[in-house]
Amino acid sequence: MTKGAARVLLALRSAGEATLSGEALSAQLGVSRAQIWKHVEMLRSVGYQVEGEPGGGYRLAATPDRLYAEEVQPRLQTRWLARRFVWLDTTDSTNRVAADLAREGAEHGTTIVAEGQSAGRGRLGRAFFSPPYANLYTSIVLRPNLDTASAPTAILAAAIAVAETVAAFAGEPDAVEIKWPNDVLLGGLKTSGILMEMGAEATRVRHLILGIGVNLNVARESFPEEFRALATSLASHRGAPVDRVAFAARLYDNLEAILDRHADGGFEALRPRFEARFRMRGRRIRVLDAIGGKEATIEGTATGIDVDGALLVLRNDGTQQRVVAGDVTIAKGLHA
Repeated sequence: MTKGAARVLLALRSAGEATLSGEALSAQLGVSRAQIWKHVEMLRSVGYQVEGEPGGGYRLAATPDRLYAEEVQPRLQTRWLARRFVWLDTTDSTNRVAADLAREGAEHGTTIVAEGQSAGRGRLGRAFFSPPYANLYTSIVLRPNLDTASAPTAILAAAIAVAETVAAFAGEPDAVEIKWPNDVLLGGLKTSGILMEMGAEATRVRHLILGIGVNLNVARESFPEEFRALATSLASHRGAPVDRVAFAARLYDNLEAILDRHADGGFEALRPRFEARFRMRGRRIRVLDAIGGKEATIEGTATGIDVDGALLVLRNDGTQQRVVAGDVTIAKGLHA
């Protein structure tokens, strides 16, 4: 959207139900009536329903279900997150776009949103189902003051922000949990995935790319067969569509506050909020640990979260083990 069209949109939105004449808009914005008409046509071309004709008045009748900066940013209370906002109709991966921008020097908080992805990515190289115009796919460039050893706790912080935002829209806050380290479950089914990628220099973080995908309005029957029994969407769970713009703005507000808290006090300052959504304690689990290029399976009972975010597991042989990374499978219905 051009800056001129954005200014016309703001004027029409401020007018509410009132009609603004082309002459009034021309005087207010300091451009010709012909330019006002072009800007109105631009708004219509990207989905805004603007009533009116040349020589008459204009009224904003409806806005499109799109995550445009012009829709999301007016609702934000953030200081630094999503203040540079890149909207894409479609891309292969928002994380790839964010990484390219980070290497070009994009500032802390630069946010990319795509309406759809052709090659959305999850953890461990998995695909993330990304149908267009239904969900939220976003990636954020972060430049925290962190050493590389502490960086993984940022993804746990992000999981808190996503879980708390999902809970605010779910209708059943207690139905939302975090499966360590970063999957958000709703009614036991996955509704969100988080992927973090890092650029580093020696032992310091140069940048983090935080990718978040949340299933908002996609119908469960639309999921690929291999995901259908494991995943859900907010709309499917609560039985009503989700306002995607409202959700995105709430998530960015929550995420900035939590990342600021993480910067000040580390994961320990956030651990109680993580544990409030951590329902794995006492569950029998299996962890595929692939650290160092070697795969090993750890089986036992989840006993908690350590001060640095590591998963604590009581192994079948009675020994306690810290797990700092891995893919967790929960044995449903089984408790220690």
